[in-house]
Amino acid sequence: MRGSPIGLRTAAACALAAALLAGCATRPVATVSAPVDGQRVAALQSLASYSFRGQLAAATGEQGFSAALDWQQSASESLAQLRGPLGMGSAQLGFGAAGLRYTGNDGRLLAGDAADAALAQLLGFAPPLASLRYWLLGVPAPTATAATETLDAAQRLVRLQQGDWQIDYSEYLRSGMQWLPQRVSIQRGALRLKLRVSSWQLP
Repeated sequence: MRGSPIGLRTAAACALAAALLAGCATRPVATVSAPVDGQRVAALQSLASYSFRGQLAAATGEQGFSAALDWQQSASESLAQLRGPLGMGSAQLGFGAAGLRYTGNDGRLLAGDAADAALAQLLGFAPPLASLRYWLLGVPAPTATAATETLDAAQRLVRLQQGDWQIDYSEYLRSGMQWLPQRVSIQRGALRLKLRVSSWQLP
């Protein structure tokens, strides 16, 4: 169906998502007992703007989805551009204080409950949007209590358990003075969201 998020979730998309998910398998990382670097965490949590490019894969049960992802963060507003492979379509997401906005292939703008339903149909589940902007930077969302945190020798997160979600970080990429996640896996039960970042841009 033209303009429908289903267009991005064909059999080919499932195969590509499966390949990316397999390629992003979490690698074992040596962990240590170390105090959290509060200054680093606070700096990243308060970061007003950033952007990155990467590849996203989502899977729930036997359904899969894969797309290139461009993310731009400006204060509390997030803008995510998803581009499906082989001309399968695209979607643009905007979310912040005003809620979610969803623009599909046909250029039609959805907001509110309609946008939430379209995104859930695209990915196969409703992602934790309010927390994502922090998790992607490798820090807990300040709006919720982090149940457990596992750090590496450089005091970077290896695993974060926050709410019902488990977030694993298997690789980091240096951008300016910061080490930022390159491979991220977000999971709740059978739901999996994996990201491989190719480049970060910080102010």
